[in-house]
Amino acid sequence: MTGYREYHRRSVEQPQEFWAEKAALIDWHRPFEQVLDASRKPFAAWFRGGLTNLCHNAVDRHLPERAQQAALVWESTEVERSRSYSYAELHREVQRMAAILQRHGVQQGDRVLIYMPMIPEAVFGMLACARIGAIHSVVFGGFAAVSLATRIDDAAPKLILSSDAGSRAGRVVPYKPLLDEAIARAAHKPEKVLMVDRGLHAFEPVAGRDLDHAAESAAVGDSQVPCVWVDSTHPSYILYTSGTTGRPKGVQRDTGGYAVALATSMRDIFCGRPGGTYFCSSDIGWVVGHSYIVYGPLIHGMTTVLYEGTPVRPDAGILWRLAERHRAQVMFSSPTAVRVLKKFDASFMRDRDLSSLERLFLAGEPLDEPTASWISEMLGKPVVDNYWQTETGWPILSIAAGVEALPPKAGSPGVAMPGYRVSVLDELSGEPVPAGHKGVLAIDWPLPPGCMQTVWGDDQRFIDTYWSNFASRQAYSTFDWGVADEQGYVTILGRTDDVINVAGHRLGTREIEESISSHPAVAEVAVVGAADEVKGQQAMAFVVARDASRTADAQAREDLQREIMQTVQTQLGAVARPARVLFVSMLPKTRSGKLLRRSIQALCEQRPTGDLTTLEDPAALDQIRKALADQA
Repeated sequence: MTGYREYHRRSVEQPQEFWAEKAALIDWHRPFEQVLDASRKPFAAWFRGGLTNLCHNAVDRHLPERAQQAALVWESTEVERSRSYSYAELHREVQRMAAILQRHGVQQGDRVLIYMPMIPEAVFGMLACARIGAIHSVVFGGFAAVSLATRIDDAAPKLILSSDAGSRAGRVVPYKPLLDEAIARAAHKPEKVLMVDRGLHAFEPVAGRDLDHAAESAAVGDSQVPCVWVDSTHPSYILYTSGTTGRPKGVQRDTGGYAVALATSMRDIFCGRPGGTYFCSSDIGWVVGHSYIVYGPLIHGMTTVLYEGTPVRPDAGILWRLAERHRAQVMFSSPTAVRVLKKFDASFMRDRDLSSLERLFLAGEPLDEPTASWISEMLGKPVVDNYWQTETGWPILSIAAGVEALPPKAGSPGVAMPGYRVSVLDELSGEPVPAGHKGVLAIDWPLPPGCMQTVWGDDQRFIDTYWSNFASRQAYSTFDWGVADEQGYVTILGRTDDVINVAGHRLGTREIEESISSHPAVAEVAVVGAADEVKGQQAMAFVVARDASRTADAQAREDLQREIMQTVQTQLGAVARPARVLFVSMLPKTRSGKLLRRSIQALCEQRPTGDLTTLEDPAALDQIRKALADQA
């Protein structure tokens, strides 16, 4: 490889040769017969005929060299506990969990639903499923019963692994009552529920169904459970993501292609080193947690940190203290977390020894330039954006510094990663738009290894949802607006269904949000489009000020509102200027840190807010209501 351009060209023009080389990064029990089976377009089957196992690649193969190296480090500021597991200890714990699953009839191809807080047993459960060829489906801990029931019915798990409770910001979140209600609602009934009792919330086991994890562990002892070698295309897991119809889509991931993609990304994108420490502050309920808390770092022979807690408890320095304590080489967080931390004193970061840290990666939502500049200056380290989706499992756009350290560009997550033939298309015709013009970000077939195989149990939905959106070509739609420059750097402008249409002018919420964020008094902002009788829609901006004194009285609020509107008008033109700028002290977000724009829009339009299962703090929506009422 002479550089990124040649690297990417080979990956898309010679995918058979390129991915055959990358496949050497993992262990195969039986070599594959075909790199890419293209017989069922738009489906793509990678490494057909090869036998492998995710758990073997994440744990067993490291034992000769790394048995005593820390594999999994658990830190909880919620219950003030920590625990480190070496690769040898992780191997024993995973076999113990696998033995429990087998003891209760779980076999290859069976589904196991994992409804757990961020505790080691959740990781043991994921790896144990992979070890015996079962298919895990992790549901974010604390999900409401109705949402959980739909996932139980869709995945039809033989067994559910859960816990009495989780904890969030010091508040106990009981899981067992929600789980019991979900199972009561669901048509499908799991045979067994394996309960990890943390002693946080008392519960009554259901006789004949509920199992105690501690007792089951004692019963199986140090059982030896060999890896089940599965075909590369065997499903490794189902992970649900929201659907436009309200019915969640079960993203189905394979085994071999996923392992190869993660191994490639850990080396070429994240620049991780075997033996180093990888600290991702996400949650295993989301795809980032699957790929870059559990499987990716372990496949690469790194130490991975599992964190139960928030970025601001006990104080805003906790993430940096953990990075210092464990000598993190690579960190992965979200733009939302950084924007929250911007509101606190910089000494929380500056007082830490972060000399081991080489890069901070951010993903989950668009990274605005002011936030990127602030955190980069504070850390004195490269801050690398990356863009991807639950469906892809690993980055679509970023900077592959392990191949060539291309310069970052403000506002852009970067260029296409290996195997992704990215294009920006006209939303109707499907024809490519010129550089600098807005269109729908799309990926030509085939999706590279590691991307979704299909929608669980619904191949037609996979075709209809992702591959049937353009008149002139069959391409995968990301449902995100983007614009590419002459060098291939792509800027994401927001979801295609988050576009604001003001008097015929189509404006991405991201564009307006980034403009408002550039004002020095703004800490956070959410922009939504609200129905307007005259213009079709109008932009509504909800702003969190960095200094509360800037919004202390009516005059101060009016002055800041005027400044913000002028900023937008100067940068984007009068048509993009928000109709109203309202001030709140917090924005409604999910527990993973994503803004609930749809719920904000619903309040603006006096509609029901819909499913608020993942809402972090109900008080945030109350602030939106009050701000709207005060301006009425």
